[in-house]
Amino acid sequence: SSLPAQPQTPRCPSLLTRSPLPPRPWAPRCSIDEEVTRVAWLNRSNILYAGNDKWSIDPRVRLLTNSPAEFSILIASVDMWDEGLYTCSFQTQAKPHTAQVYLIVHVPARITNISSAVTVNEGSDVSLLCMATGKPEPTVTWRQLRGKRDEGEYLEITEINRQQAGEYECVTANGVSLADSKRVLITVNYPPTIKDVKDAYPPVGKPALLRCEAMAVPPAEFEWFKDDKQVSSRNDLIPFPGRSRTRSMLLIDNVTARHYGNYSCLASNKLGISNASLRLIRTLVPGSEIVFLLWPGPGSLENVAVTGMESPLFLGLLSSAFVTLLFKI
Repeated sequence: SSLPAQPQTPRCPSLLTRSPLPPRPWAPRCSIDEEVTRVAWLNRSNILYAGNDKWSIDPRVRLLTNSPAEFSILIASVDMWDEGLYTCSFQTQAKPHTAQVYLIVHVPARITNISSAVTVNEGSDVSLLCMATGKPEPTVTWRQLRGKRDEGEYLEITEINRQQAGEYECVTANGVSLADSKRVLITVNYPPTIKDVKDAYPPVGKPALLRCEAMAVPPAEFEWFKDDKQVSSRNDLIPFPGRSRTRSMLLIDNVTARHYGNYSCLASNKLGISNASLRLIRTLVPGSEIVFLLWPGPGSLENVAVTGMESPLFLGLLSSAFVTLLFKI
């Protein structure tokens, strides 16, 4: 009689890459012939199927083909726990035979644990954690979105400064599928620093605007002072915030002589205070009138309106005339 056909290696891939959506099935196949009297599939030492009889209690395992030429089963939604040695065992009249295949399950890299958002004061140390799983073992990389990279699950920042604030991204990959990534926001608190203050030179009767800008986290609260007295929203001095929370402005609708002088802007948050001085300085407009007194002679007084006072020549002539008048008196 002819010898029974020798078993062939199951016609299934020995390396299975599992995609996360949807999970992949796997179907090990065993080629047999009519000489085979009994056949079974085993995982390690556990019988999955023996002929048409199901031994496995796993609902994902079912019989796919049981014919004189092939015996195959199907494992739906393969996961990493299914990895291992699978054996096709069959019996002929002569002796038992086996064929084996080792299933390697690749699992995409996934981030399983990552630090939450962090708020610290400038100069503090910061530690971020990013843990990932996958097979093969995934790599983990931290990077600040502005460019710097660090390898490993832990990111350590010593004495953090305000320039290092922002989003940090953890990326994990193992070549099985697309990389997985998540972000962590680091907020760095620091005291106010005032910048961009300028004196203003409005003429009488015109509006004026004083600006004060301060960089701070948390955003600064602003206060305005004139000659050491706090300015409130009253009369014609109106402090109000700018479009951004970094700026405050002081509006004077109609400048008069009493508005000129020294002003202070004070910016504060829970970490500190900063202040800056600025001035409202009078500017003479060409054609403006200045009223002063002349004594043309003893015993008389006269109001005279003079224009063009801003001319140096005029000022010189005016001084000479005033001295002459004094001597006459």
